Amino acid sequence: NRVHLDLMPAEGTRDQELERLLGLGAREVDDRRLPDGTGWVVLADPEGNEFCILRSDAERRAAAGAS
Repeated sequence: NRVHLDLMPAEGTRDQELERLLGLGAREVDDRRLPDGTGWVVLADPEGNEFCILRSDAERRAAAGAS
């Protein structure tokens, strides 16, 4: 059975969390970030299990307030 997790950082931004996870050994599988700041990044852990990093709630609220 495969499980795919979509994770949102509780603190900081999606991009900060991406750098942190890459530093811990994750690898980038697919970058789905868009120029307007939406989107996600697909990562894989060292065993090959894939998961996504989404924007944080704070990033989404800030974008909604700007539009």
